[in-house]
Amino acid sequence: MASSKPTGTSVIQVTATDADDANYGNSAKVVYSILQGQPYFAVDPETGIIKTALPDMSRENREQYQVVIQAKDMGGQMGGLSGTTTVNITLTDVNDNPPRFPQSTYQFSSLESAPLGTSLGRIKANDPDMGENAEIEYSIAPGDGSDVFDIITDKDTQEGIITVKKQLDFEKKNLYALKVEATNVHPDPRFFYLGPFKDSALVKIYVEDIDEPPVFSIPSNLLEVDEDAREGSIIGQVVAQDPDAARNIIKYTLDRHTDLDRIFNIHSGNGSIFVSKTLDREAAPWHNLTVIATEISNPKQSTQAPIFIRILDINDHAPEFAKYYETFVCENAKAGQVNAYLLLPTNLQMKSQHFLHLDQSIVAV
Repeated sequence: MASSKPTGTSVIQVTATDADDANYGNSAKVVYSILQGQPYFAVDPETGIIKTALPDMSRENREQYQVVIQAKDMGGQMGGLSGTTTVNITLTDVNDNPPRFPQSTYQFSSLESAPLGTSLGRIKANDPDMGENAEIEYSIAPGDGSDVFDIITDKDTQEGIITVKKQLDFEKKNLYALKVEATNVHPDPRFFYLGPFKDSALVKIYVEDIDEPPVFSIPSNLLEVDEDAREGSIIGQVVAQDPDAARNIIKYTLDRHTDLDRIFNIHSGNGSIFVSKTLDREAAPWHNLTVIATEISNPKQSTQAPIFIRILDINDHAPEFAKYYETFVCENAKAGQVNAYLLLPTNLQMKSQHFLHLDQSIVAV
């Protein structure tokens, strides 16, 4: 019999037979009565139909009942003969109970470095129903943390597993307050009058800080400097910060594998890059350096950034003849007559060639 039925709901009919002649007096007239099972059940004295005697009997309170019914002839009068039967009644489950969280608030914690999908903990709402009537679906209501965390329903244990859905950052947000809801998967419309078949709880998640390496304000830099810049001239600056709340002090260094000739240097305290040797664009027009930012309190935490330095040209070379030239001119050569071509001096800056046309007459001495 299903639980939560109204008073008077028929459960089963029992029937007793009497071999006496039904046409002779009341010898074969049977009357039914209940000997055991009150106040939960009653029996119709004429039909033998067993009915509920209390409203909304709950399986969760009691599932098994044993009812003893007596059948007595002679219309139930004194001196009549009787027989009994035992009826075992089991209340079957209906979905008349919503899920309920045993506590209103839960707390969990997570490192900010937790990988996506990391399980932070489990919560469970209780439903006294059975089978599919007790199946629960968990969800996170829209609001704080709903885009950062997820909750998965464990079908075997009917628990909600809270997981990380988006990368955490202690420095941006270190506490989330989630509203988690537990809802019946198979609600029964007959019992909607009892209220919503779901419950909610507050889940607080604390994000724990980890020591992170410094972060450069610009991931890479392009600097330019004239090739005649003096030693000690500052050509640019890099800036890195500790992203942690402690804001540890940063020390700057150059990776000397990228500057073997030590042409440049960097101020360890403020990240200013300066010239430490004479520059020569013709010898090396580009320099590719690597700057290292390191936490002083924890040297294991360091970050590198590339620096590209372009050397700008200045006019610091005079023209030069490629070689010594010698030619011969006839003594009777006329003015304007082409006698020879000479290679003009080559300017190392221009790298171009020109020819000289002699237009002076040669005078014999």
